[in-house]
Parts: sequence; C-alpha cells; structure tokens
Amino acid sequence: MPASDVTKSPALPLEGRVAVVTGGTSGIGLALVHGLAEAGADVIPISRKREQVDAAAADVEARGKRTARITADVGDRASLEEALDKAICALGGVDILVNCAGITKRRPTLDVSDEEWASILETNLTGTWRACQVFGRHMLERGYGRIVNIGSLASFVGLLEVAAYTASKAGVAGLTRALAVEWGSRGVNVNAIAPGVFRTALNADLLDGTERGREFKLRTPLKRFGRVEELAGACVFLASEAAGFVNGEVLAVDGGFLASGVNQ
Repeated sequence: MPASDVTKSPALPLEGRVAVVTGGTSGIGLALVHGLAEAGADVIPISRKREQVDAAAADVEARGKRTARITADVGDRASLEEALDKAICALGGVDILVNCAGITKRRPTLDVSDEEWASILETNLTGTWRACQVFGRHMLERGYGRIVNIGSLASFVGLLEVAAYTASKAGVAGLTRALAVEWGSRGVNVNAIAPGVFRTALNADLLDGTERGREFKLRTPLKRFGRVEELAGACVFLASEAAGFVNGEVLAVDGGFLASGVNQ
C-alpha cells in the first residue's frame, strides 16, 4: 500500500505491509521471514517445495500474521507471475520483496562446466532480476515498494574456487544499484544485504572442520560466525520507512570481515 495509507507511527515498523520472500523456507531466507513477521508484516515465503512452504507459512501464522501458501521458482517467469497474482488475491498486494533464492558450488574454475556456470548465474543473478522485474512492475504501478536483494562478501571480494558464485553476487550488487537509479524516483527503493559468514545446516561442517572455516573466522573481527537471525534487523530496516532515503545501498552484515586487515 502507499506510504500515506499506513499509520505514521505503527506499533511495529512493518505493520500493514505485505512481504514476499523468495527462497524463504530455509536458512537465511526463513530467518528473514521470521524477522519480517515479528516486525509486523504479513509474509509470504516462496520456494519450489510445497511442504517447505507450508511449514514456513505456519511459522508466520504462529507469529500472528497473515500469509499464503504459494510455490514458485525464480527460474520460471510464469510461476513468479502466478505467485504475484495469488499474493494480490490473498493479501491485496505486495509492498516488500526480499530475494533470497541462491545456490553455490565450490570447484576449481578450470573444472566448471558451462552448465554449472549457467545454473549458478541463472538462480543467483538472473533469478533475482526476474523476480525484481515481476514484482517491481506491480510496485511501480502502485508507486511504492521496497526491494531487498541478498548479496554476499563475494559482491566485494574474491573467494577461492567459487568464480560463478562470485560473479553472480557481484552482479546482484550491480543490479541493485542500477534498479535503485531507475526506480527510486518512482517510489521503489532497491537495496541489498551482503551477509558475512553465517552458520547454517548446509555449511556447518565446512565452517567447523576445515582450514577454510578457520580462515573465515580469523578474518572476522568478532571472532565468531553469524547467527542467521542477526540478519533480520538489517532486512527490517531496509524494508521500513526508517530507510526511506536509503537507496542503492549494499549493507554488509559481516562482523567486520570487509573492514579486516591484519587480525593477529
């Protein structure tokens, strides 16, 4: 809904807003779904798997907020357009889009196939662009929106043996800035979060049992890995009226990793 339709001082910063989170059923995406709901938004977590969508939607309802059970794939424009139509039908419109769908694969660059490269770029960068296009059109028609993309440390620095992922996340940062320039004057702010190293079920073994994990911790001045719920505050801020003049920003939530030089 337009900013003028929301009480100026809501009890919660996102009260009255509707958010869609792609990749919102696990890991960082699910943590952001929880954070947005706790900040007052009605939240629709989207992914390809019905059972995961059902579970994430139940989490939203347990927090007293509205949701809808919608599956979609960022690689399939028609499914995203259908998801938007269903979201409008269920909750009246979409004010906030958070793009969390992403994949990675560590492999020496000389061994990466065309297919693997294309798959990672398709999900992480093209999928983000596609969702921005589908939901952004709706926001531009209404004259209001907040888009929060998910970048990475790799948006800024190179990481060993993840060239496709690094290229895709650098692209997400560039896409964020380009859309901020193009859409900001029309009421749609576009920003991104660049998470540092966060422990999830998928990377726990890597972080806890390898030299790579030890190097990540050494390079992080807080000397620990992040907890996924610690990303929620940045997302809520960028989605809220408090960030009304923030546009085209890539906000690092990284425990100081990007500020780091010598750590011992």
